[in-house]
Amino acid sequence: MGLDARRWIFGSEGNLGIVTRAVVKLFPLPEAQRYDAVLFKSFEDGVAFLFDVQREGPVPASIRLMDNMQFQLGQTLKPRSTGLAALKSKVEKLYVTKLRGFDPDRMSACTIVYEGTQAEVEAQVAAVSAIAARHGGLRAGASNGERGYQLTFGIAYIRDFVMNHWIIGESFETSVPWSQAIALTENVKRRVREEHAKRKLPGIPFITCRVTQLYPTGVCIYFYFAIYYKGVEHPSEVYAELERAARDEILSSGGSLSHHHGIGKLREPFLARIASPGALAWSDAVKRAVDPLNVFGIGNQRTEHQG
Repeated sequence: MGLDARRWIFGSEGNLGIVTRAVVKLFPLPEAQRYDAVLFKSFEDGVAFLFDVQREGPVPASIRLMDNMQFQLGQTLKPRSTGLAALKSKVEKLYVTKLRGFDPDRMSACTIVYEGTQAEVEAQVAAVSAIAARHGGLRAGASNGERGYQLTFGIAYIRDFVMNHWIIGESFETSVPWSQAIALTENVKRRVREEHAKRKLPGIPFITCRVTQLYPTGVCIYFYFAIYYKGVEHPSEVYAELERAARDEILSSGGSLSHHHGIGKLREPFLARIASPGALAWSDAVKRAVDPLNVFGIGNQRTEHQG
């Protein structure tokens, strides 16, 4: 299976031990899989759609909502069309923007993957399409849905490429209750732009987000952030300062310190804002009891006896 159980860590990002043996439950591949995409006139409309999908179900195997900036990035990466394909693309654009009234500078896109039996997939498509229609959504087809997921896979390679052109970027994430999701994205973007301007950095910061996971209580929001650093002294440190400011804004806006990236070392200074002194003392005591020589965890998270 290619799984190396010796690399699996246990408890507080490896601070408490290493898993050496595991039982894995296998599931058969789905009988049917279908991609889809839905356009919305705004990110707010898209979030309202996701809320109803989660509330009414069934939730597709994967459903992700991109904000306008990320939607535009995806459009720039589409292969150039020629001939009849180019004409078709132009007609579709006119239909969406002129006849349906979608503003290219505000619209957002949702990419979807349905999986299950053929009957289950058909039922999911019908249910989600009905919910999308209530929120003014416009179906954009399977090819656009699949292309949206290809963008996700390609971003890491894009990041490596743009570093050769004086751009440094990374991602960070959070989870937040439904009621605070919109405000959090707006606040984080505003804070990043303010911190960027305060330091008189060149260019305009690239800050974009997407909703990637749905839960009854809230969502996971995934940010991409990049800056142009030519002529900037110590760009890695400057970037880290801006990311810490974004993380501060996330916590102030009701978001979690992490959704799935973990705490590690970069977010360790924020632990006191999410855990009480008693909880941190308990964590330190457990660590000393199970790992008195501090072998595990390579210094991740807060422990009083590290150093």
